[in-house]
Amino acid sequence: MVKHRNSSRSIISYSSSIARCFSIKAISLYLIFVFAFTIWVLVFSSRNIQTDDDHTKHRDLIDSESFPPPYLPPRKNLQKPNENTQLWTPPFSFGLHPCVKPTPKYKEFSESDHYVTVRSNGGLNQMRTGIADIVAVAHIMNATLVIPELDKRSFWQDSSVFSDIFDEEHFIKSLRRDVKVIKKLPKEVESLPRARKHFTSWSSVGYYEEMTHLWKEYKVIHVAKSDSRLANNDLPIDVQRLRCRVLYRGLRFSPAIESLGQKLVERLKSRAGRYIALHLRYEKDMLAFTGCTYGLTDAESEELRVMRESTSHWKIKSINSTEQREEGLCPLTPKEVGIFLKGLGYSQSTVIYIAAGEIYGGDDRLSELKSRFPNLVFKETLAGKEELKGFTGHATKTAALDYIISVESDVFVPSHSGNMARAVEGHRRFLGHRRTITPDRKGLVKLFGKMERGQLKEGPKMSNFVNQMHKDRQGAPRRRKGPTQGIKGRARFRTEEAFYENPYPECICSSKEHKEP
Repeated sequence: MVKHRNSSRSIISYSSSIARCFSIKAISLYLIFVFAFTIWVLVFSSRNIQTDDDHTKHRDLIDSESFPPPYLPPRKNLQKPNENTQLWTPPFSFGLHPCVKPTPKYKEFSESDHYVTVRSNGGLNQMRTGIADIVAVAHIMNATLVIPELDKRSFWQDSSVFSDIFDEEHFIKSLRRDVKVIKKLPKEVESLPRARKHFTSWSSVGYYEEMTHLWKEYKVIHVAKSDSRLANNDLPIDVQRLRCRVLYRGLRFSPAIESLGQKLVERLKSRAGRYIALHLRYEKDMLAFTGCTYGLTDAESEELRVMRESTSHWKIKSINSTEQREEGLCPLTPKEVGIFLKGLGYSQSTVIYIAAGEIYGGDDRLSELKSRFPNLVFKETLAGKEELKGFTGHATKTAALDYIISVESDVFVPSHSGNMARAVEGHRRFLGHRRTITPDRKGLVKLFGKMERGQLKEGPKMSNFVNQMHKDRQGAPRRRKGPTQGIKGRARFRTEEAFYENPYPECICSSKEHKEP
């Protein structure tokens, strides 16, 4: 009996030892698994940030209906349960955050009796970035800035003034420590002679310090053009951060534009949940300027040629459309955008906001995009006629609505790398690297060529090519690109990535630095 008890105790003790041993091993294995998984996530994420610069290696893989506003069109099968959520989530941002505060070395504005006036040139975003440059120039030259005059002579012929587009009072107040801004020249200065200057593009701080010799002879300098007045790189960090403060904090849209823009964003999100903003730059002026006529009729091609020939400030008149397309210099057609988005994996039910003016060719040209993605949304279907009343005939105002909706979208896709595409991408990077997919147009043209020759069809193989080509073009954090190797002199500036396209690292800081409100 005693022997049996002892035997039972031994068995129980042995079983307990095994259980303890098993428990310790299980915990150890679990901890090892968690540690290994964490390392894998970090390595995978690091790989994304390290390889985001490489846009060319993947090319080697390949040798409307109207709806009563302000309602959205009825959605067709909007939620697809098995759709890849990674198509919508922002890239890993490594804790990076905006930083625009001046450093302790920054010299704030000091009172001055010298003035800078400026005529901003181009469309909305060309003017916005140009104004940011001119504010910095006025600061460097210690001058008072007169509220900029907006371009009324460009293709859009918009009569809007500064206060129609921007919150003028906020602009003046928000920059009071950087530069003094006034609404018009003082009466005693109005009649004085002015120095009229075309400041050199992509200039350094030293260039503008030299330009201060003009103050010996003049009290007013008029700047004929505002865009690209400052270099993209090699400027003091306080100058770069001032440019960011102007663009992202100072140049707030007017209350009327801001209010309607946010309303339209809310309508999209409440109805669609999530949406793509597609900057479909397939408008008449862009096609004429770039000389891109692929898929157009002879009559349309001739119409664009005549427009280009008759526009005096477009310097290049003779353009080979085929070469332009093969080099990736043409905007994607609506059909090509449809193939591209489908190849990335977006479902047919995806809601797409078209951030653009009038599409060349109208509904007929949009039909092949709409056949793949029927839930296309336009300003006119999203807002009521009364809401858009003050915007009709003012392309700059409607462009501002497109800008707000694009910045706030879940995914932004530009069909061409113009001023708006660059400005929106930079703003989205600044706000936390929101997903921005930049099409590799040169690589895609090769794919489309294979499709035309019958060597490739839409499907898994095509999708694999598209995803491989764009896995590092999703808006993940990376430093701004410098000039193309081998190009010297001033020509190198044209090959640099624009400062406003990617304000990292000057205006985007790591988590180690104090976050700004």
